[in-house]
Amino acid sequence: MGKRSYDQHCTVARALDVVGERWTLLLVRELLTGPKRFKDLLGGLPGIGTNLLAARLKALEEHGVLRRGTLPPPAGSGVYELTELGRALEPVIVALSRWGSRLAGEPRDGDERRPAWAAMALRSLFEPGAAVGLRETYEFRIDGEAFHLRIDDGVVEARQGPAEAPDVAVSGEARTFLDLAAGRLTPEEALKYGKIQARDEQDTEARNRCLKMLGSAM
Repeated sequence: MGKRSYDQHCTVARALDVVGERWTLLLVRELLTGPKRFKDLLGGLPGIGTNLLAARLKALEEHGVLRRGTLPPPAGSGVYELTELGRALEPVIVALSRWGSRLAGEPRDGDERRPAWAAMALRSLFEPGAAVGLRETYEFRIDGEAFHLRIDDGVVEARQGPAEAPDVAVSGEARTFLDLAAGRLTPEEALKYGKIQARDEQDTEARNRCLKMLGSAM
């Protein structure tokens, strides 16, 4: 990837020098839920191509946004993961997700959908202010793929994979969760019409808190 710059002594311009190229912020979006292998990133970014993905990864590594790592045994796979500087982009991605929910509309013919994208849309619904003093974990099974949101006194973190002991577990299709994020469906409607399912044995108060936060941005 050629070195390009706006050549402006401006904080916005400097940021865009690093993350303003096409695909870059979507690559960060993929890594926010946890470390990924190269082939996982290819699968999560349909249409990018191997050479372009490699170039974007190299540029972000050079700028200290991500680093290479290795998953613990028994996997031992080489992965890419965000650095502290890279994770600082999470509020940017969350804000873009909230803003984009006003523009998303109904899916267009040929639109790709991935469970991880719905998980990030759900993350954007959780306002830190509404979670102050709360310590709970919510697991979402989206098209059979597990994600969880961990809330720790106003800090909300989205991660890929199942939670060890979730306070709430909800399952449904990616389209349903995207409809929730876009405000086309309320959590109460989704439960009533069976578009999402919640385990009966879980803490009812925790489930209500989770649903309230899902609907707080609508």
